[in-house]
Amino acid sequence: MQYVEAIQDKTKIDEMKKILLNQSKRDYLFFVFGINTGLRVTELLQLKVQDILTEDKSVKEYYEFNDEKKRYIYLNTKVKEAIELYMDHHNTKKEDFLFKSKKGNQPITRQQAYRIINNVARSVGIEQNIGTHTLRKTFGYHAYVRGVAISILQRHFNHSTPLETYNYLGIDKNKIEKKIKIDVNL
Repeated sequence: MQYVEAIQDKTKIDEMKKILLNQSKRDYLFFVFGINTGLRVTELLQLKVQDILTEDKSVKEYYEFNDEKKRYIYLNTKVKEAIELYMDHHNTKKEDFLFKSKKGNQPITRQQAYRIINNVARSVGIEQNIGTHTLRKTFGYHAYVRGVAISILQRHFNHSTPLETYNYLGIDKNKIEKKIKIDVNL
């Protein structure tokens, strides 16, 4: 497996979002959800509509995620807006996968998720190694630069040590300039 990197340039993120929004509301939501929550691609692809909407079809504030232990993933304004936009354009049932394939009642594949991310990154001129983990790393990188403690990110990513998290995010803690903003809001 090839090492992939976070997208550090916010301008490139905005360009990617614009392209995806015009291309596919589902793909736009996939990208926005990934860079704003830090979930793994396998976790994203297993999301169902019922996981993120209340009974009255409003977007939940937190996605309740159960892996080894129960975690709550905050759905910020950007994610909520992307979900609402997607729901306005798609007739979905609560048991549908959120990132449903056009080829049946299954989620898109990891390979399709990779193609979505990689193609849009290349179209905006990003040449670094990009993959599905790029979404997760982009979330972590921007959270860290905006002041979220590495210990919180370490817990979020389920890493053993802060050094593992720094390495995962591609951060040299001695070189990064810290102008603290807590709001990720990508």
